Amino acid sequence: MLPVKKFIDFIEQNNLFNQDSKILAAVSGGMDSVIMVHLLKSAGFHFGIAHCNFQLRNDESVGDEQFCLQLAQQLDVKFHTIRFDTLKHTADNKVSIQMAARTLRYQWFEQVRQQADYSVIALAHHQNDAIETILLNLTRGTGIAGLHGILPKNGMLVRPMLFLSRDDIRNLINEFKISYREDSSNTSVKYARNKIRLEVIPKLKELNPGLEQTFESNLKHFRELELLLDLRVAELKDKLLIAHKNETHILLDDIKALQPQRLLLFNLLREYGVNETVIDDLISSLDKHSGRFFETGDFRLIVDREKLIIAQKEIGAQENVLINPLDREVNCGRYKLNILHDDSPLIVKNNPMAVSVDTDLLIYPLTLRRWQTGDHFSPLGMKGSKKLSDFFIDQKIPLHQKDEIPLVINGNGGIIWIGGYRLDDHYKVTNNTKKVTIFELVNLNI
Repeated sequence: MLPVKKFIDFIEQNNLFNQDSKILAAVSGGMDSVIMVHLLKSAGFHFGIAHCNFQLRNDESVGDEQFCLQLAQQLDVKFHTIRFDTLKHTADNKVSIQMAARTLRYQWFEQVRQQADYSVIALAHHQNDAIETILLNLTRGTGIAGLHGILPKNGMLVRPMLFLSRDDIRNLINEFKISYREDSSNTSVKYARNKIRLEVIPKLKELNPGLEQTFESNLKHFRELELLLDLRVAELKDKLLIAHKNETHILLDDIKALQPQRLLLFNLLREYGVNETVIDDLISSLDKHSGRFFETGDFRLIVDREKLIIAQKEIGAQENVLINPLDREVNCGRYKLNILHDDSPLIVKNNPMAVSVDTDLLIYPLTLRRWQTGDHFSPLGMKGSKKLSDFFIDQKIPLHQKDEIPLVINGNGGIIWIGGYRLDDHYKVTNNTKKVTIFELVNLNI
């Protein structure tokens, strides 16, 4: 008799689905997925079968598809199938065949699930698949999350077969003389997972014949450790991460006090796209001079004087924006510059985001841009010239903010205004000024 009770017990213990759920079973035709649908049928669950034909093995792929159709007819369940041009997807997206097939099938499974109103997608991974995944992760390098193996439930994906080993499934196939399809690619060791399955695991089983049971016990410990780490990191996030406008700050003293520092800091910053190399470099820079910064995909991390600043990079910001005489507003990144022309000599006071300049000194087109190495200007009220880099240091402006400050540049290349900070003395309004232009900077993210 099929192990229906153990099957149902595993489903209930892991809260995978219930008797009223509508299940989409992913079936390749191999013995794992075939046993899964027979168990679903015997347990009285309502399910349909989904089969992907990746068109990689010619007649063999067609045979798999026909087998799965006949299986669905035999079990009297709905059948969903699709044919993919996997090689084209591989070439178009410059990925491996395995990655292409994985992306295509999971996207399609979810599409069918939503369109046909299935509750979950059932995958036929078993204990040996979990062992293979852990060994693969260890060879490639992984954090603790890579040691929990394949989870019984991950969002809409459920794996009700994780209570069985590959030998268990093969024994059921033989005992009940259940037909299935053998994928010829499973015997090729050119794929990393197959190499582990066919060459590494048999050697490990010579050392420990009960390898599956040992790993199942280890998986439980790993999952509990991961849960404990997640709880600790959540506590630290609430305690240490300080929201400041559109940034996140962490005091350097708090980072130095973390124990174990590397593990906790990596998990605190993981959502910002850091890798272990960034974490190592960041830790080594904590006691050095400030201003060191690190970039991930979407974020910039700056080691400031007393804190680590995490800021999102500006996306799609223009480097140079021209300003013509008739313009009344221009956009540059997250800023908008309003321009007001007036015949009377107005002076803007008590508003650092606006400035009055002598119109007659402007040479159009003006330019709105970010600072560059070598930029210098004559700060209002001072004699002589000053480098912008020195001005930013005097103003204690963090590195990432320096790169976001817009500069209004005259047609002759001179800096008119460091937006929000200081006017160049040459362009100030005087008693001789006949016409005034007012620049007002607006932060669109506030």
